[in-house]
Amino acid sequence: MKKLMLLLSTCVLLYACDQSKSTNTEENSEQNETAISQENTIVVNKPIGIDNISLESLTKNIITLSSDEFAGRAPASEGETLTINFLENEFKNAGLSPGNGDKFTQKVPLASVEVINKPTLTITTNAEENKDKTMQLTYSDDQVVWTRRQIDSSSLDNSELVFVGYGINAPERNWNDYEGIDVTGKTVVMLVNDPGYATQDEQLFNGNAMTYYGRWDYKFDEAGRQGAAAAIIIHDTKPAAYGWSTVANSWTGPQFDMVRGEDQSELLAVEGWITKDNAYKLFDNSDLNLDEMYEQAKTPEFKAVAMSLKASVSLETKLQFIDSHNVLAMVKGTEKPDEVFIYMAHWDHLGTDSSIEGDGIYNGALDNATGTAGLIELAKAFASSQPKRSVLFMAVTAEEQGLLGSAYYAAHPVFPLNKTIAGINMDGLNNFGRTKDVTVIGLGMSEIDGFLKQCAAKQGRVLEPDSESEKGYFYRSDHFELSKLGVPMSYPNSGYDHIEKGRAYGEEKSEEYLNNNYHMVSDEYDPSWDLTGAIEDLQLYFLTGQEIINSGAWPQWNEGTEFKNARDEQMMERTD
Repeated sequence: MKKLMLLLSTCVLLYACDQSKSTNTEENSEQNETAISQENTIVVNKPIGIDNISLESLTKNIITLSSDEFAGRAPASEGETLTINFLENEFKNAGLSPGNGDKFTQKVPLASVEVINKPTLTITTNAEENKDKTMQLTYSDDQVVWTRRQIDSSSLDNSELVFVGYGINAPERNWNDYEGIDVTGKTVVMLVNDPGYATQDEQLFNGNAMTYYGRWDYKFDEAGRQGAAAAIIIHDTKPAAYGWSTVANSWTGPQFDMVRGEDQSELLAVEGWITKDNAYKLFDNSDLNLDEMYEQAKTPEFKAVAMSLKASVSLETKLQFIDSHNVLAMVKGTEKPDEVFIYMAHWDHLGTDSSIEGDGIYNGALDNATGTAGLIELAKAFASSQPKRSVLFMAVTAEEQGLLGSAYYAAHPVFPLNKTIAGINMDGLNNFGRTKDVTVIGLGMSEIDGFLKQCAAKQGRVLEPDSESEKGYFYRSDHFELSKLGVPMSYPNSGYDHIEKGRAYGEEKSEEYLNNNYHMVSDEYDPSWDLTGAIEDLQLYFLTGQEIINSGAWPQWNEGTEFKNARDEQMMERTD
């Protein structure tokens, strides 16, 4: 009986796995094939194309993309050339058309700015009695500073410090940390995450779930809009969702960005982080108590505080301009080819670090050779399914450098955003086996969830929200760049509740990856991986997209999401 129920609950997965073999295929019609279990004679509908999602092919392509030959797939490297050529050939062999006119690629101009002088951040006090409390904060140990300005050098010279709480200006939430103070030319100091996380009040922002206002990139951009010269975020491991080593590794070395024009006035001269220990000393030197400031900053009554301190630092930078590429392929719709559904994954990773003795290749097997290989499997499935509306498969560059490939496409879309139906992003597939659940990052934000839920139920699975919503994962992968311009995007991920070993096993495997392999040279393909869960997830993504595409639906953002207004405007612009 247990085996019978298992087959019922996984009627879609078993098309691609050896656990259940199909028979009586001669009697199947072309439009509605059936799969019949030899053991239990359970008949289920099998959509056209789903057989093309292959465990063997997925595994082979993951191994290829994460091989040492591809050298970590850094943008503008030999690894990029190998990667985009490989993807173009795979899409051609699957029968797809170029997704950018007559080309499979979209050029993405990028700028690299690298701080090369390991600058010391000097903090002095205005008070005569505290002149001996000058702080000399060393690069990477005490602070990490950089600039996004695409120039040869940048500096601060005795820039006044102002504490601005969480550095948020959110009129729709009646919250403005900058109200009543002019920070023009000054250095703002701020906290990471947002007041909802700090209070755990579900009525404040999104409670425990981080909003975009909690993200570091928003905070730096808002400080620039306010006219500040510099911004420093106080690092705090729990609300940041990563330790200081991630700061030191991620914001040192070349920092990629879009190519900026001559007007870079809204970019800060200096951006940076300081450790929490140094922040305590900083506030003490200003006769302020950091813990008290934490308490004040999480209330709407908070007012920014001048700190009676000044910051100085000089950055020497190395500026380079490079071209990378998104890879775009499509299956044209049979009825409404101008309406497009997107599947996306980032092909890039961190390249090779020649300073590391021994193996310095960041192979990026899980992140994101799995998602890129999954994109190929979905492309093969749709190539034979004759969708009514078009399907665009987008392998984007420079995700690891700040979602730059997806940001470039969003700013320069091949297909108008008001004709883009919706999409699904894949950033790391399941490598530890099938699960009873599906984690959806941002569950409840859009109507895509209804389609995903319906199709997951056909697999006997349920949708679960992100259990670590405070880490803001929704704002940290490529779907976000399209989302913030209005296009409804879904970011489903591996479930945790392993079908045989339970939830604790899935959580253990996830934690193991984050602690031992994430953004490390050890993220390599392992023959012990169980990719049957990845196949089940890919089939779910196929079914979900197919349902939306062929139904004629236009999923919308739900009320209360920060992207709904942009989508509403797009829908008004549509001419069918």
